[in-house]
Amino acid sequence: MRRFDILSLLGLITALIAITLGHHLEGGKAGSLWELTALLIVVGGTLGATMLQTPLHVFMRAVTLLKWTFFPPITEGKAFVTRVVRWSNMVRREGLLGLEAFVAKEKDPFVKKALQMLADGNEPQTIRNVMEVHLIAKEKSDHEAARVYEGMGSYSPTIGILGAVLGLIHVMTNLEDPAKLGSGIATAFVATIYGVGFANLLFLPIANKLRNVISHEIQLKELLLDGIIAIAEGEHPRTIETRLYGYFSNC
Repeated sequence: MRRFDILSLLGLITALIAITLGHHLEGGKAGSLWELTALLIVVGGTLGATMLQTPLHVFMRAVTLLKWTFFPPITEGKAFVTRVVRWSNMVRREGLLGLEAFVAKEKDPFVKKALQMLADGNEPQTIRNVMEVHLIAKEKSDHEAARVYEGMGSYSPTIGILGAVLGLIHVMTNLEDPAKLGSGIATAFVATIYGVGFANLLFLPIANKLRNVISHEIQLKELLLDGIIAIAEGEHPRTIETRLYGYFSNC
């Protein structure tokens, strides 16, 4: 399930309005900020450089995670505690085999595997050792994907400067027409605006947002794993509930 993150949209709109309004108050025209050639250079150059440095599977994972910027997973932590307590009560009533129904309905591969190992009667330490490997691998994969946007944020300003230089070269070849110099130079520097703007209004914020979402998701996976281990160790449901609520003591 996904929920729309209104703050991400408001942040982007606020930044664009502030920059456009400031440009207008300085006497600039909105149309002067639009330059197709500069846009092509910055977007194409940044994308190409990023593709050159990124393995295909990491790049595709980054594309997949992009939706988390505006539609992060619904991760109500206290609801996760309720699920673990429900599993614990089921085990106390019916034994480990009572978890099979929950395993069949579970959609999250990580949780499904951990529950299946618990239902199969594996030792607590065995469950922890196996699932921590999966958790570390997932965290590494997702953070690598987030770094793709961080890389785009580092390339974009430089590509913008490159676009500005290319524009100035074009201006210098037309020095015989002084009337065109002012507009030509202004157009050239639009590429710099695109480069810096995309980096600081899109790519870097997206990278940071994804890192925050990923960290929260990993924390919830750790909570679930901790709860499953506690069930395997035979802890009382109330003890498990109190223990897991400790994850939110600073919230």
